[in-house]
Amino acid sequence: MEEFMLIFRHEDGNKVASPEQIQVWMKETMDWIGGIAARNQFSGGNGLPFDDARVVRANHVVTNGPFGEIKETIGGYVIVKAASVEEAVEFAKGCPVLQGEGNSVEVRKIAKGDGIH
Repeated sequence: MEEFMLIFRHEDGNKVASPEQIQVWMKETMDWIGGIAARNQFSGGNGLPFDDARVVRANHVVTNGPFGEIKETIGGYVIVKAASVEEAVEFAKGCPVLQGEGNSVEVRKIAKGDGIH
């Protein structure tokens, strides 16, 4: 099996949900991850808060994140084990992040030293 990163993209990370809605989404996300883990295909993951971020550019220029020049933000990721990118995509299709308008899940194979460019 290969490992794939499922990257959660939020169209507008500045939209604030109610604490109740956040709790619902967190439970749905934990249930979704639990289903993947039950198949022994969950490798790990984390949420990425929108505050306390920095961007480092050439010449050591550092700016505060989260990336004010773009609307889309990355809210987190999980790593899954799958036989193919198609199987990883099937996991992504069940991700609760997709309930948010304009949100998406990017699926990327993790290079294990054999595909780094």
